[in-house]
Amino acid sequence: MSSTPSIPAAFQKGNTALITGGASGIGLALAKRLLSHGLRVLVADKDISSLSPETKDLLFTFEMDVGNRQDWTRLKAKIDDVFDGQLNVLALNAGRYLPTSFLSENPPDDPTKNFYETMQTNVFGVMNGITTLLPLVRQTTTTTVNEKDAKGAIIITGSKQGITNPPSNPAYNASKAAVKTLAEHLAFDLAAEQPNISVHLLVPGWTFTGMTGAGNKEEGKKKEKPAGAWWPEQVVDYLEEKMQEGKFYAICPDNDVTEEMDKRRMVWAMGDVVENRPPLTRWRPEWKEKAEEGMKKLDV
Repeated sequence: MSSTPSIPAAFQKGNTALITGGASGIGLALAKRLLSHGLRVLVADKDISSLSPETKDLLFTFEMDVGNRQDWTRLKAKIDDVFDGQLNVLALNAGRYLPTSFLSENPPDDPTKNFYETMQTNVFGVMNGITTLLPLVRQTTTTTVNEKDAKGAIIITGSKQGITNPPSNPAYNASKAAVKTLAEHLAFDLAAEQPNISVHLLVPGWTFTGMTGAGNKEEGKKKEKPAGAWWPEQVVDYLEEKMQEGKFYAICPDNDVTEEMDKRRMVWAMGDVVENRPPLTRWRPEWKEKAEEGMKKLDV
């Protein structure tokens, strides 16, 4: 007798989900996965035009700027309308990557613009989502008739750059470090107050999405996925696996970087603080050899 593979408790048929940044990449892959499990899914994105007509017909959609609080008020009204206020899965996935540097003005006419916009989307987009919609998730998981099914999940998309902090984009790294902190606090608070709502920090590895180049197509040419990158669907596979295991951190490997390599890099990065080394030693020329040797010796 064949058995149906188990799925995360909140991903049950008939449940509802809201996914920001859901019109492409990892967000869209998650939306399609939840549809396949029988959930009703609302995708919120700044631009839903990239959705195919076939996919759009299966979803509820909403155009918004996650950094705009008024848009969240309108989105809550939409959820009240199409889901009668029921919200089992909240996936805060929207993000943006704009170049920032303290040594060059980018853009030259307003050097703070990209810093501000990065924070507005990546940090306040998450804060707005939690403060506006957490009450709906809590209410949904409290009032479900069958207590066995009263499960909710909040998925927040972070980045390895918010953990290991590689040089090149201070605003993006800082925004994702803040997202990690927010997610950790939310998980801690709900574990005590409402443990039937699980919280998960999804940290993709190298993934072939619009943010990493999949959306940049030359005229008449389709961009090929690099061998080292994962497809967005693989990220969702890994997320589901970690959710089923009850894990908060879903730190994805890819075809170039293994889980063990990620662990060594994270431990080394924290070692800069613990051992009072200069910051970001892994990328400093005078530390490069020592860092590589040191990471190899770590017991992870």
